[in-house]
Amino acid sequence: MNLKTVVLLIAVIAALLVFSPQSAMAQKKAELKKVTDSVYSYAGVHSGTPGNVFAANAGIIIGQNAVLVVDTLGSAVEAEAFMTDIRKITDKPVRYVVNTHYHLDHALGNSFFADMGVPIISHAKCRDAVIAGGDKILANPAMFGLPPDFWKETRIVAPDMAFEREMIIDLGGLTVKLIYSGIKSHTAGSIMVYVPEQDVIFTGDILFTDFHPYLGEGDLPGWEKNLDFIRDMNVKNIIPGHGPLSTNRDLEDMKTYLNIFDKKAKELSAGEKDIEKLTSAMLKVIPEKSDGDFIVPMNLKARYLISNEKEQVGDN
Repeated sequence: MNLKTVVLLIAVIAALLVFSPQSAMAQKKAELKKVTDSVYSYAGVHSGTPGNVFAANAGIIIGQNAVLVVDTLGSAVEAEAFMTDIRKITDKPVRYVVNTHYHLDHALGNSFFADMGVPIISHAKCRDAVIAGGDKILANPAMFGLPPDFWKETRIVAPDMAFEREMIIDLGGLTVKLIYSGIKSHTAGSIMVYVPEQDVIFTGDILFTDFHPYLGEGDLPGWEKNLDFIRDMNVKNIIPGHGPLSTNRDLEDMKTYLNIFDKKAKELSAGEKDIEKLTSAMLKVIPEKSDGDFIVPMNLKARYLISNEKEQVGDN
């Protein structure tokens, strides 16, 4: 993992961990919500929710013979609680885990399921990123505002299996399609999990709904193409990576957001270098969201101020 990727990953972690412990204690524990007869998700939880502090929309797909888990949350402890929630819904065996991408809020619970003997699947580039990151991610939780024991039971586990474009899994009377559009988006290896018979798709972090997205390592033109790709599938039940259940309108809103953010950030960062003032100005001109304001300065630092900082170092 190169220095730029490490910096971006730290930005992701720091952004997702900025929540009030008091508000977390006041919130109800995350609960799996029924989307269809065969699909459940944590869709719509807020940052800091106990059991899902990163507000990631992990979920399950239940076939006649087996269960497939989509994403594993941010630690082995959260994954264990996730498994407890699964058992409240079904006693069928968990046979597969899928990582939609490598970011910690979606993949740091892998070790819990690996210890159960469940194979983990992802795109090849996601697997490479997990391997490259290694245990450096877990070395200093305090650096990210976490308690010292947050990752005590957690270790890095890379996916066992990887694919390039598409993979089909039969859960018994229910087909699951893992799809990579062939174009980079939120990350180089972000995928979708599609359940045709249930008219459901998990988009991973290709879509954030009513939640400011992390853009630090995103390919914005490719990201828009991925949103069009999902729109053209015309799926009824869209589960974003963060935020509530969504529709095609939310895909269009996300495209609009990406365009506005990029344009305004370039304009404003050309004249304003103070991150607090720049963030304040940006929040006045980008679409309002109910969660994730704390991610805006991370995006600015990762994409728009980093080149300015390099220039200043060069001048010295």
